[in-house]
Amino acid sequence: MFLDFFLLLRHNGLPVSLKEYLSLLQALEKGVAAYSTDDFYYLCRTVMVKDEKFLDRFDVLFGQYFKGMEAIALPAQVLIPDEWLRPENLPNLTDEEKALIQAMGGWEQLVQRFEELLRTQKDRHEGGNRQIGTGGTSAFGSNGYNPEGYRLGKAAGGGNRSAVKVWEQRDFKNFDDQTELNTRNLKIALRHLREFTREGIPDELNLDGTIHKTARNGGLLDLDMVPSKQNRVKVLLFLDVGGSMDDHSLLCSQLFSAAKHEFKHLEYFYFHNCLYETVWKDNARRNERISTMEVLHKYNSDYKVIIVGDGYMSPYEILQSGGSVEHYNDEAGSVWLQRFIAQYPYHVWLNPTRDAYWQYAPSIKLLRTLFNRRMFPLTIEGISTAMKALKNTRLFYEPAHG
Repeated sequence: MFLDFFLLLRHNGLPVSLKEYLSLLQALEKGVAAYSTDDFYYLCRTVMVKDEKFLDRFDVLFGQYFKGMEAIALPAQVLIPDEWLRPENLPNLTDEEKALIQAMGGWEQLVQRFEELLRTQKDRHEGGNRQIGTGGTSAFGSNGYNPEGYRLGKAAGGGNRSAVKVWEQRDFKNFDDQTELNTRNLKIALRHLREFTREGIPDELNLDGTIHKTARNGGLLDLDMVPSKQNRVKVLLFLDVGGSMDDHSLLCSQLFSAAKHEFKHLEYFYFHNCLYETVWKDNARRNERISTMEVLHKYNSDYKVIIVGDGYMSPYEILQSGGSVEHYNDEAGSVWLQRFIAQYPYHVWLNPTRDAYWQYAPSIKLLRTLFNRRMFPLTIEGISTAMKALKNTRLFYEPAHG
């Protein structure tokens, strides 16, 4: 029972095991979610999905297997605007008027018409009989009436309970690690760097310790208090700005926003192309420089270093004094990078350029060598791996294309 569903999840990359499959069968055998499709869905999701990045993929696969969602070949990212389905003036049809409404002639005709509307409709419709909309007699929409159709979105009051198809917007559509990057996905990836430790004032009750201490105290209550667990990871973030990095400004802004949210102890600085003797905190006041040596002296080796840049520059900017395109640098960029590597053993470079192109840029090859191949692509998977590398000095990244 449900073995095909289990295999479908496995085939599409969800890390489900035989143990989870048996747990689902056991729950069903005990009568959990026996009479409700919604309860069954939530049970399956709870048992089968252990990481929120797989929630959206699970929803799609659940729909394909149990609701026949695969029957409609929709474009991968098609979303029906919310305003098309917002209920305003709901219909009030008599029984005689409902009897006059004819079905569209079966499932195949319904699918064909729906796909046509997805290609052609541009605006909201209300009270009609043909378009995707609300309050009418069309076969496609919500809060209307048709004896055979698709209910799109959530109907007020549950609708007329006559829809052949329920196509609701998935709550977790932006959680999947295979989708485009956004701030939500970046936050999920950055969480791999969390390090929870107990420091500070003992303000949390340790139940097991309290039980043991009370038992040793002859039954008299003896509270055992411990500091609460907090994410104590400390991060230095260096962001390349200007030049070719302008193409990645939105992505870097999203990463910066996610990092500020996830890391309580975050210090950030800007640079251009390569690290030299100064960095800055405000791009609008770029003349107000901070000594890079001061940064090295101020932040100890407990900090983990993340450098973000596309690595496109002349190799001379890395290897030669005076090689910078903006100023005369007394020491080569490689000297400063090696200082950081020596002081901060947990370091990574995140590159927004696709890793397939790295092999064609001499400067990127140089940086990868300097960073002991700890350069990772600025993707969800790349960031997740980079965060693990920040806890393991021996972890590196090797792109498939060399």
